[in-house]
Amino acid sequence: MLDSKGFDMWADGYDKTVRDCVESDEYPFAGYKEVLNAIYGRIGSAEGKTVLDIGFGTGVLTKRLYDDGAKIYGMDFSDEMIKLAKEKMPEAVLLKQDFKQGLPSELKKKKFDFVISTYAVHHLTDKEKAVFIKELKACLAENGEILLGDVAFETRKELEYCRSRAGDDWDKDEIYIVKEELKKDFPDIEFKKIGFCAGVCIIKK
Repeated sequence: MLDSKGFDMWADGYDKTVRDCVESDEYPFAGYKEVLNAIYGRIGSAEGKTVLDIGFGTGVLTKRLYDDGAKIYGMDFSDEMIKLAKEKMPEAVLLKQDFKQGLPSELKKKKFDFVISTYAVHHLTDKEKAVFIKELKACLAENGEILLGDVAFETRKELEYCRSRAGDDWDKDEIYIVKEELKKDFPDIEFKKIGFCAGVCIIKK
């Protein structure tokens, strides 16, 4: 699993790596564009809305919301990712922190219409995911939503199918969302399946 220095080194080529994998329609980025579009569509008219992006990377999705007039906050643990995203979104509030350590105090004081995260929370164990999502829920404004887009599955059976299909490319260090298992902590969780290895989880205030 890459640490912050690994992501610093990957930053310049990250978007190209994703594009190449998307075009091949294979794990882990099959459905990547559809995941981002699903979250973007769910937010709808972003003008005036406050959005927190967890692990924003180079800011591909967040930049669209920023251009639409959303007030953007974000956290990431890579200096180089933050630098690239800041160039695209100079007015955004982008903080450096590993989300394994929870939210920084500056963000805990805010209320967000949407908290989004794409291809990031798989770095947390299932237990850590539950704890972190509960922390994020506490920061939602009335009628707010958490939108998690990632390699994700409705059932464990679907995950095992993807693991078999990926073969040696399967990343054993990443822990993917299985909706039926996360449901015990978040009974009202919704899941939008996208392709064979991606989906968007929706958790409401």
